[in-house]
Amino acid sequence: MTDPVIAVVMLGLFIFMVMLGFPIAFTLIAMGLGFGYYAYYDELRMQTIFDNRIFDLFVQNTFSVMSNDVLVAVPLFLFMGYVVERANIVNRLFFSIQLAARNLPGSMAVAALFTCAIFATASGIIGAVVTLMGMLAFPAMLKAGYDEKYASGVICAGGCLGILIPPSIMLIVYAAIAQLSPLRLYAAALFPGILLAGLYMIYVVGRAALNPALAPKPKEEDIPPLPKILWDLLTSFVPLAVLIMSVLGAILTGLATPAEAAGVGAFGGLVLATVYRSLSWERLKQAVYLTAKTSSMVCWLFVGSWTFASVFSYLGGHDLIRNWVLSMELSSVGFLILAQSIIFLLGWPLEWTEIIIIFVPIFLPMLETFNVDPLFFGILVALNLQTSFLTPPMAMAAYYLKGVAPPHIKLMDIFAGIMPYLAIIIFSMVMLYNFPGIALWLPVYFFG
Repeated sequence: MTDPVIAVVMLGLFIFMVMLGFPIAFTLIAMGLGFGYYAYYDELRMQTIFDNRIFDLFVQNTFSVMSNDVLVAVPLFLFMGYVVERANIVNRLFFSIQLAARNLPGSMAVAALFTCAIFATASGIIGAVVTLMGMLAFPAMLKAGYDEKYASGVICAGGCLGILIPPSIMLIVYAAIAQLSPLRLYAAALFPGILLAGLYMIYVVGRAALNPALAPKPKEEDIPPLPKILWDLLTSFVPLAVLIMSVLGAILTGLATPAEAAGVGAFGGLVLATVYRSLSWERLKQAVYLTAKTSSMVCWLFVGSWTFASVFSYLGGHDLIRNWVLSMELSSVGFLILAQSIIFLLGWPLEWTEIIIIFVPIFLPMLETFNVDPLFFGILVALNLQTSFLTPPMAMAAYYLKGVAPPHIKLMDIFAGIMPYLAIIIFSMVMLYNFPGIALWLPVYFFG
């Protein structure tokens, strides 16, 4: 076999191993070291079994990840999210917004989506948002008589907004891989994130208005006096909104780097938890542990992916795929449709981490050839990657919800509730194709 064919075998074997359930980061490292040993084998240099340049490459990649300034923001944003999650702010926010929106059709679904968007913005942790809202909002919606499919779709789709809405961990990872400014990427993602959340809201309200049986209105005797509603809204929404706007505002106006703003956000999360009297040693210890666990996973993913990608490129895999795409003689739009279609299909068996770290770098060198802005491409990818959590049979958001849902809730019903939101995501991507200013206007306005 030629080296490019071996590169393709390497890629196919990686996908096969991941689908069998092997850990992604260590599968990447094992594949990179194994195939790299063959790729960099030099008989003249070999004195011992370890005299191979692949080990030097692995050490260099590990050091590069450890010294990457962009990735400093990852643990800080994660810590902020885990502290907010354990501060009992989210449950107050959900119930206060639900009462404030009581006159809207599907008021609890609207409140769940709004809370998901706010919490996703504060944390960027998909599993945490879906799980927490699955324990908090989902039982409340079922108790109020909401349709199971309707309610499950709201929780799963709303929980995935953290991929797109800043400060998204995925956007930081893409910025590091594409060597883009995280500030510009956050600015570009803001309006598409609001657009997608708004379209979700329109669907939820419209569906409940057309079929009121899906989402019964709350009973009048269950609604507290207006002053209490306003007080609950003031004490739950305003502090969290101020924290989020302070972090994003500092980033977008250039007052702070993402890492500096993340540090302020982490401190702000601790202050909020203290004010709400929910900060305990046990909760703080859990937040630190989960932050360290998730951060180490992201860093090992980077080490493994950079090693894997280096070997894959050295064997000629990138050139093989590039030549195949160029042979089609596609236009810029044709290339974007092909790339996004492949990423959409990869969302069925794989999660966003594998896609963004392994497959997106294959397309990045081709962007200049097809005159595609890498900033615009990144936002399209972020929109598209919503589907990696919502597309059966993997649909990790559905499994997160199933894990905390009552036993009678069937996985197929959750899948059925998700499907309309997949159509909304595709519609959002079509809008972004036709109106790229949705993503590109704000970065130009702030940064020129």
